[in-house]
Amino acid sequence: MKRREFITLIGGAATWPLSARAQQRRKVARVGVLWHAGSAEQEAVFLRPLLQGMTELGYVEGQNVVYEHRFAAEQPERFKAMAAELAQLKLDAIITSAPAASYAAKVATTTIPIVFIVVPDPVEGGLVDSLSRPGGNITGYAVVDVSPKRLQLFKESLPGLSRVALLINPDNRSTAQRFVDHAQAAGDPLNLTVQPVEVLGPQGFERAFSQVPRDRKTGVMTVFDSMFFNERRKMAQIAMAHGVPVMAPADVYVTAGLLMSYGPNLVDLYRRAGLYVDKILKGEKPGTLPVEQPVKYDFTINLKTARAIGLDLPPSLLARADEVIE
Repeated sequence: MKRREFITLIGGAATWPLSARAQQRRKVARVGVLWHAGSAEQEAVFLRPLLQGMTELGYVEGQNVVYEHRFAAEQPERFKAMAAELAQLKLDAIITSAPAASYAAKVATTTIPIVFIVVPDPVEGGLVDSLSRPGGNITGYAVVDVSPKRLQLFKESLPGLSRVALLINPDNRSTAQRFVDHAQAAGDPLNLTVQPVEVLGPQGFERAFSQVPRDRKTGVMTVFDSMFFNERRKMAQIAMAHGVPVMAPADVYVTAGLLMSYGPNLVDLYRRAGLYVDKILKGEKPGTLPVEQPVKYDFTINLKTARAIGLDLPPSLLARADEVIE
């Protein structure tokens, strides 16, 4: 998506309230969106399908819907402040992208309906009561841990693999620990030792990758984390410079240059989010709408990256991939 398209897409937000006030004959929905990155351009890969999904349901910006976008830039205090700011507006719903935004919104309001997207283990994390009946003013789209399948595919790509460095963000320690527990349990049957490696902010990738031996017995796996998403291109550049293979949680990381991924189609989740927003705007209670889980999982390989780090992937593995980037 070109930069000028963002200006058209988001820059027109300043005129939306004026357009909305002009709609005297129909109700105009006001929807807040709390993003984890710092700008519309950084969120492009997800912002566009979210708005497209709403448009496909009949919501046209400036005619029957107004969006209040907020970009927290991965700063904990900004998540809290922006969630509180949205809670003070007369909104019909709030959409939250990723865990930090979702938990901040839950604290900020108990009355405005919240639809979260891409939150791991929302029950264990206390975001909802249960997947079938989330309760309160919140529901959304969770992501499920698929460490067993990811590690299995990783070992097939590197037959000598015996150790996996699991990159985690200590700023999200509780979520990170759940990923570590799941990955270590999944690694045992495969005779894989999974060792967590902390990434201390965007500048911490170099140090993290420098701890990984270039021996083809060790690979790197990343988890769902909004900071990792924002810095995926930097992560890919550093991984390639160190010649380290990386298994990522979703295809957007592989298009940025990491070796491979197995996980939910996140673009599809953001597009589907509009379905629950639509139901809520039509009167349904979020607490009675079951938390949805991914329906589409993709195995993606970046063959260009494999060649760059000198990795010869088995043809049988390439044949099973949903997408091979060359």
